[in-house]
Amino acid sequence: MTDIDVRIQSAPFDINAESERMTGHDHPNVGALVTFTGYCRDEQGALSALELDHYPGMAEAEITKIARDAAERWPLDAITAIHRYGKMEPGGPIVLVAASSRHRKAAFEAAEFIMDFLKTRAPFWKKEHHADGSSGTWVDAKEADDDALHRWTQK
Repeated sequence: MTDIDVRIQSAPFDINAESERMTGHDHPNVGALVTFTGYCRDEQGALSALELDHYPGMAEAEITKIARDAAERWPLDAITAIHRYGKMEPGGPIVLVAASSRHRKAAFEAAEFIMDFLKTRAPFWKKEHHADGSSGTWVDAKEADDDALHRWTQK
């Protein structure tokens, strides 16, 4: 059974602590740990911050469902998905997706699968705050994210 840990939090996460939790004596059969960390970009100096909002409870439920779907597709030991909310400055970590398995292929594919679904299915809203002090509009979904998801939904 895959150890699944999903958290939505405002505080930054510690990737080293999360990696240690997913390996070591509690997970002696792990041969591969793949991590993805998404960061807030400054968009060539145009942004001072990115604000993320979500429906508490709904985002956790959707990401947990995505993680369970990944655990059914690949032989995984553990999955961690942490998504932050609130106002983040450029360079700040926004999301961590980690998958561990006996072998690297399953860990790589599962982490990519989770991230592709998280980008398109998890209910988060992003608002840009510009470097000139103005606030932008909420960021629209990207077609490229839908395209990335498409490969996982093909039969």
